[in-house]
Amino acid sequence: MEEYAVKLEGIKKTYKARGKQKSEPAVSDVSLKVRSGEIFGLLGPNGAGKTTTIKIMLGLVYPDEGEGTILGSSFGDVKVHERIGFLPEQPYFYPFLTAEKALDLYGKFFGIEPERRRKRIKEVLLLVGLESNSYLTLSKYSKGMLQRFGIAQALVNEPDFLILDEPSSGLDPIGQIEVRDLLLKLKEEGKAIFLSSHQLSEVENICDAVSIVAHGKTVMAGKLDELLQIRGIAKITFVGEDPILKEALAPLAVSLTAANDATIAEVPNEKLYAAIEEARKVDAKLYSVEPKRRSLEDLFLEAVRSREA
Repeated sequence: MEEYAVKLEGIKKTYKARGKQKSEPAVSDVSLKVRSGEIFGLLGPNGAGKTTTIKIMLGLVYPDEGEGTILGSSFGDVKVHERIGFLPEQPYFYPFLTAEKALDLYGKFFGIEPERRRKRIKEVLLLVGLESNSYLTLSKYSKGMLQRFGIAQALVNEPDFLILDEPSSGLDPIGQIEVRDLLLKLKEEGKAIFLSSHQLSEVENICDAVSIVAHGKTVMAGKLDELLQIRGIAKITFVGEDPILKEALAPLAVSLTAANDATIAEVPNEKLYAAIEEARKVDAKLYSVEPKRRSLEDLFLEAVRSREA
């Protein structure tokens, strides 16, 4: 297995706008790396260049500048598509086919042998929770069921790399949780997963790394845990709501809160040990020490607004 499922470097793509003298770049400078066995999130506002980036990865359009590989091959290598599963943001499926018949058709496109194809169809329908509705034509499927089917068709060829554009679209909360669990299971199997999503809470829950794009450019990228840390500030949690503890920590903390039977102090890293020592003097029970984190929503807004400033 390759170290990187995808590598993009300095990708640029401009579409000629009909009726306009000046063409607007869809992607003006995008670079990213997706490691094998990780879940990677591509984030950005509408029109940021996410869909164009995905099309370039799949070889559906070619960049004007830049270079990259997917599963160790160039974007134009059709053979590598056998190892990729793809769910577009707005998929279209033949409504007159049942789920089984449609998956059988897609399996044939990949050249999967009949016996293996029948077994694989049952496996993916079970994975996405559609086994009891496999006899229905897709025209009778709800939006959420069609989304589940879309994930099933992306898995029928047992891909090494999954590209999912808004995979939770149309799903109810239970369906979103089930898709999250499925993606985590696929990650455990060593598959690389690339997803583009506007649902920041879902991305925060499952992604190992993210790239944020705005106006066609990468404005922030890296390991999610590292990006969410607020450097220089430690968050200390103590058991119980203790006014004496709050008074002892007040000179050291930049923030102090007490709620839900816990006292939380945020202190500069250089004052961390002093704060713990003060807490020890009043017999406070330490629960945890961790870097202060912001939400992915805050990080996203910071990255996009800094680009607009």
